[in-house]
Amino acid sequence: MKKVIVNENERGFLFKEGKFVKVLKAGKYYTYGDRLIEVVSVDEPVFSDHCSLKTLLGSEDLKSEAEIVEVGGVGKQEIALHFTNGKFMSVLKHGTYAYWNVGNKHEFKIVDISSPDISGDIPQEIFKNTVFMSSVIHRIEVEPYQKAVLYFDRRFQRLLEPGVYYFWRNNIDVSVDYVDTRLKQLNILGQEIMTQDKVSLRINFVCKYKITDHVKIITEIESYIEQIHIAAQFAIRDYVGKYKLDEVLSNKDELSEFVIERLKSKEQELFVEFSEAGVKDIILPGEIRDIMNTVLMAEKKAQASVITRREEVASTRSLLNTAKLMDENATLYKLKELEYIERICENVGSINLNGSGDVISQLTLLMRGKDVINEAILPRV
Repeated sequence: MKKVIVNENERGFLFKEGKFVKVLKAGKYYTYGDRLIEVVSVDEPVFSDHCSLKTLLGSEDLKSEAEIVEVGGVGKQEIALHFTNGKFMSVLKHGTYAYWNVGNKHEFKIVDISSPDISGDIPQEIFKNTVFMSSVIHRIEVEPYQKAVLYFDRRFQRLLEPGVYYFWRNNIDVSVDYVDTRLKQLNILGQEIMTQDKVSLRINFVCKYKITDHVKIITEIESYIEQIHIAAQFAIRDYVGKYKLDEVLSNKDELSEFVIERLKSKEQELFVEFSEAGVKDIILPGEIRDIMNTVLMAEKKAQASVITRREEVASTRSLLNTAKLMDENATLYKLKELEYIERICENVGSINLNGSGDVISQLTLLMRGKDVINEAILPRV
């Protein structure tokens, strides 16, 4: 004989010869022979290691102390939200469940999930339970710079604004296509186009646009980026093919205006709004680039030669004016002589004076030697 104690927060299942007999409340019991008592906690769901829940539910004593719920009958798509003492605990899928109502209050909310949409009477705190979220709902997050096109089984439903959305997991596939609502830029790189004079150019072009209809651009156009790319490419080709190389190079702004006008004419068709477009680079073939560089160098040399001649003429004219002033003014002429003598003296280490007379007399004679100074020092025009 073996003594078994069943506490207040426990219940016992009595088995005799392997068959469930009844539920035992708190107390002291003895087992012997083929009698078995299984002790379980009332804080856990009703469960036995020795028989099924269906067998246990055949006891009226158990039914009086348990809350029983059946979820998802034949052909039904249901779940049950389980609350204990008003607090969400778990989600119950298809099956039969029983919980002890001893010391705790268990409540169940049956939810029809045949449609992915979640009704507004579902408590929002259940979405914070990560286990619940991953098992029975889809979580879709739309960023502030996005909008999302919602599909059920690839059938369009509606447009989702920025925010967080939840949908039931069932036999309906829930999916979204995200659309960026920000101003976007499309780079058209390396387009090889031939001008009217048969010169092949490579043009890099850029355009900026913003989507205006976020649903139709997904549902009615296979690839809107590719369509924009083609429309811009055709516009560039139409313009460049009408002009020669020099005209294209000198009219890049006109090319940009032509392309943006062509793109704007297709805004309703492409469901976008173009705000700006322009040429980034025009790349010439190697041999054409060498020729252009040669021409540019020749032009710059010619400009430099013109500037040199102009400066020479200006310098000569200045010398002529100086000579006229000195010829008309003896004092000015003498000052100029003294200026040049001063320059000579700055570069001479010593002065040797030969002949008779004192030093002052010889210096005076030297200062008055106009002919020598005129021939050796002063420039003449």
